[in-house]
Amino acid sequence: MLSRLMETTNNRVAGSVRIMLGVIFMMTGLMKLLVSRLSEAWSGQLLAADIPLYTLSRWSVPLVEVALGFALLLGVFARGAVSIAIAIMIVATYVHLKVHDPSLFPLQPSAPVIPVMVMLLSFYVLCRGAGAWSVDLKNQRRSLI
Repeated sequence: MLSRLMETTNNRVAGSVRIMLGVIFMMTGLMKLLVSRLSEAWSGQLLAADIPLYTLSRWSVPLVEVALGFALLLGVFARGAVSIAIAIMIVATYVHLKVHDPSLFPLQPSAPVIPVMVMLLSFYVLCRGAGAWSVDLKNQRRSLI
């Protein structure tokens, strides 16, 4: 099972998509933690959408996003990382559909365009693996020797 999560090929498109997703998750997680205006908007989104366990979600999701970004940038357990990313984006889509206050989405449209696109790209990596330039590929090559 674990080896399936790390299985990949030297696919440059998958590698590029994975790196782009890594940058997106790293940036969004860090912005939610470090930029006060965006942190307040994130908090407002959670409250307006009635997300359970508000305090836990407010702080854990950005930390998970940073960890996902790091894992995706390195290309380690990419399939597992994008599976978690898809779950986060499902909730993000729900938030976009439930919350109708444009001030709570300062850097994005109120329609769930970004979460849906991130999910589609994540499904691509889920199907293809981490691709080129990844730790998963390097470890796979090492295990074949």
